[in-house]
Amino acid sequence: MNTSDLRTLTETLGLQAKQASALMAKAPAAIKNKALKKLAELLRANVEALQIDNAKDIERAVAAGLAAPMVDRLKLTPKVIETCAQGCEQLAAMADIIGEITALRQQPSGIRVGQMRVPIGVFGMIFESRPNVTIEAASLSIKSGNACILRGGSEAIDSNKALAKLVQQALTESGLPANAVQLVPTTDREVVGQLIAMPQYVDVIIPRGGKGLIERISREAKVPVIKHLDGNCHTYVDDPCDIAMAVKVADNAKTNKYSPCNATESLLVARGVAAEFLPLIGQIYADKGVEMRCDPQALEILKQKWPLAPVHHAQTAIDSVVTKAPVLVAASEADWFEEYLAPIISIKVVAGVDEAIAHINQYSSRHTDAILTRDHMHAQQFLREVDSASVMVNTSTRFADGFEYGLGAEIGISTDKFHARGPVGIEGLTSLKYVVLGEGEVRV
Repeated sequence: MNTSDLRTLTETLGLQAKQASALMAKAPAAIKNKALKKLAELLRANVEALQIDNAKDIERAVAAGLAAPMVDRLKLTPKVIETCAQGCEQLAAMADIIGEITALRQQPSGIRVGQMRVPIGVFGMIFESRPNVTIEAASLSIKSGNACILRGGSEAIDSNKALAKLVQQALTESGLPANAVQLVPTTDREVVGQLIAMPQYVDVIIPRGGKGLIERISREAKVPVIKHLDGNCHTYVDDPCDIAMAVKVADNAKTNKYSPCNATESLLVARGVAAEFLPLIGQIYADKGVEMRCDPQALEILKQKWPLAPVHHAQTAIDSVVTKAPVLVAASEADWFEEYLAPIISIKVVAGVDEAIAHINQYSSRHTDAILTRDHMHAQQFLREVDSASVMVNTSTRFADGFEYGLGAEIGISTDKFHARGPVGIEGLTSLKYVVLGEGEVRV
């Protein structure tokens, strides 16, 4: 398509979304919930068909040499589809907050002042790889009474089209406008630039993908952006802690899945438990082929377990992963900032909770950070002082997810402090307006 055609397409999508948003804003909760339940039903009924379309995307991605973590994100397995369906049902079961008036208070003048929860209007969602984001975005848009324009990555175009078709079927069969959820039908990148520069139609842009994509959108957008750039998540093993529990959680936080932004990328260990804890978790990581990039203290402890293991430079370490031998690497300063999205973890021994908090607040991407401890005061200090969107005690960072938080789904995770922070669910897709109730009062 030429530039003129693309501009016409984007303008049409924007106008249709704006018109649909007015209908969605006043849609009854029962109708929105009906659409969500119908979508769950359609997803379960079309698992095989969805996988056929998804296989086309995966085949192209592999042929194009797409990195393994990116291919992994593309997969629409039955489990992924079922999670999407459950998310729709979870949203349908939740209370409808649209139109809710809170904090209503009487003023000396006699008027009563409160705030009403209202939809944002139209949001544009630009995402890469994960086709399940189509359902997460659509279902949250429906529940929150918004309209949305979705632009997925070219690598998932067949999967996204198949999913968007089911969404529009659920909308129309439930009496809602099909244009409440629109998928950009072209993979031309010029559309992104046009979509993020349409404040007359789009109220907020939500990018979900690689750092390059998000930086570009943040730089060029003419509408507000809800975003996070990195997922450099930390797990801190405190002194005192339950060692067995800490090993189990630190394993899950890193190895449950390497590609998500909520996987732990940096492990901090209190000096008092390091000699006992590190060899145990080190063995698990070694067995799973996880490269360990260590500070001098961690390296010294792990070398006592594997005295013959060579200490690699980062660029040569990957050769040893294939053999499942312990891959020990001397960490560089850059490692403390890194989001690997791969079987690599940085490990540092710290004096205690104060140094752990200072390290996290210096190097963290403000996404998700966890403490594993038996000390209640340390846990409370960690919760108060770590400046991240999600802060956890005695559990895996992998739980930083809208579905796991009971939000039904998430539109993304925000590390900004305005307008939303953490997993963005229904409330993050709404705004507040003041409502004033009177009985003829006038200002004097």
